[in-house]
Amino acid sequence: MRRMLYRVTEVAQFLGISRGKAYQLINVGDLKSVKIGGCRRVRADDLRDYVASLGTEELPWPA
Repeated sequence: MRRMLYRVTEVAQFLGISRGKAYQLINVGDLKSVKIGGCRRVRADDLRDYVASLGTEELPWPA
């Protein structure tokens, strides 16, 4: 069975950003998440959609 949910720390590692930045993306609605009890999780499909939405636009940091 394919994994469906990821912890925010795992999402941060995958994206190469800090845990705080990952929570910021969630809080502003750029990255969708679900709450299960007291745990925040990101669905694999939502993570894939977020990465796809980044497109080829110029990123705010140097290459």
